[in-house]
Amino acid sequence: MNENRNIFALDGITGMLIATLLLLSILAGLTIWGIGVQHENAENYYKIVDATSIKMNSVDNAKHFVDVK
Repeated sequence: MNENRNIFALDGITGMLIATLLLLSILAGLTIWGIGVQHENAENYYKIVDATSIKMNSVDNAKHFVDVK
């Protein structure tokens, strides 16, 4: 039988705490990164150039948007 039981082994409470802290740190990092990306794009304005020549389904429609920033 396994007589070497330890509550602080990596498969016990310590492992659970490490996994929880790792997941929370990943969540915090992705949240901060997402807020930063959203802040950068909120200040990135654009204008439409030559709106009369935009087609409904065309790859060239991206040429009509110009960044003002």
